Amino acid sequence: MPWSNQSGGGSGGGGPWGQRGGSGGGGPWGGGSGGGNGNPPDLEEILRRSQDRLKNLVPGGNIGGRGLALGILVLILIWLGSGIYFVRPNEVGLNVVFGRFAGKTGEGANWNWPYPIGRVIKPQVTNVITTEVGFRTVESVRTSRQTDVTEESLMLTGDENIVDIDFIVQWQIDPAVPENYVFNIQDPSGTVKAVAESAMREIIGRRNIQPVLTTDRGAIETEVRQLMQETLNGYNAGVQIRLVQLQKVDPPQQVIDAFRDVQAARADQERLRNEAQTYANRVVPESRGRAAQLVQSAEAFKEQTVAEARGQASRFNAVYEQYRNAPDVTRERLFLETMERVMGGTDKIILDNPVGGQGVVPYLPLDQLNAGRQVPAVRQQGGATR
Repeated sequence: MPWSNQSGGGSGGGGPWGQRGGSGGGGPWGGGSGGGNGNPPDLEEILRRSQDRLKNLVPGGNIGGRGLALGILVLILIWLGSGIYFVRPNEVGLNVVFGRFAGKTGEGANWNWPYPIGRVIKPQVTNVITTEVGFRTVESVRTSRQTDVTEESLMLTGDENIVDIDFIVQWQIDPAVPENYVFNIQDPSGTVKAVAESAMREIIGRRNIQPVLTTDRGAIETEVRQLMQETLNGYNAGVQIRLVQLQKVDPPQQVIDAFRDVQAARADQERLRNEAQTYANRVVPESRGRAAQLVQSAEAFKEQTVAEARGQASRFNAVYEQYRNAPDVTRERLFLETMERVMGGTDKIILDNPVGGQGVVPYLPLDQLNAGRQVPAVRQQGGATR
């Protein structure tokens, strides 16, 4: 219950209206509770004394039992009306009755048993809280600076190297189960910080230092967030992890220069490898294209040669068939066609025998007939040509 209900000697004990027993006891209207021997108070005595006090307050000093009941009813109504409360949009109302969680309410006006029977807890479920691990931000009037907390930031990798990691965790109360946040954990910020540090050390312990420093930052953030959420859900902490963000991932200060030199060398190696790969991607397709072109040209030449050979064989067979049917005619035809092919593309001069047996041509201008080359003059005497 929200009040202390101790039990003990004559002056001990208490309740919602004050102490009971002994000479200092009291009731809801004041006055003693009768005797110092621990006997229960006399209800009639309490009502009588309350009536006497009301008579002193009421003008004329005359009040009956009905007036007393009316006054008590008014007080009860006022007490019940004090149980009305309002929940803001960023809050959730948690009703507690006799110290036990009795339900939750949403935005707007609501009612719960007033004090001392009940009370209302209104956590702000939309506020995002940032927890820093490995460093602390110190705010001043003009600037802010960060101080390193090495006992939190230094972690051991899977290949037994030390890495210095600073990161932040952004979290909020889970709107679905805010009662877990309020009633299940005593120090929410400390719990989230301890879980975050433990999860980060576990994830870093699974990896080598090189990917931790270069390529695995996004994967590390995702895995740490998932592991933290699983752990906090196992605690029924009512906490929702929104973001895990690495702020600094460096080797220890004593060896940071050597690590930077190694990283620069690896960057150069990667750059040269990329340039070589780019050259290979350009040259290899060109070579393959030229090879394919040569293969296709050879295939075309092969097809052409085979086709010509087959055509010549077919023509020879056709000519041979004609020759078997008419040898003389075919032989004459072959002679004429051969002479046509041989003599058709050359320059030629034909001299026939002159009529009457005498024909003298003193000079034949062959140099003009054969343009482009020098031919000696031909003289004819007595019908002979030289």
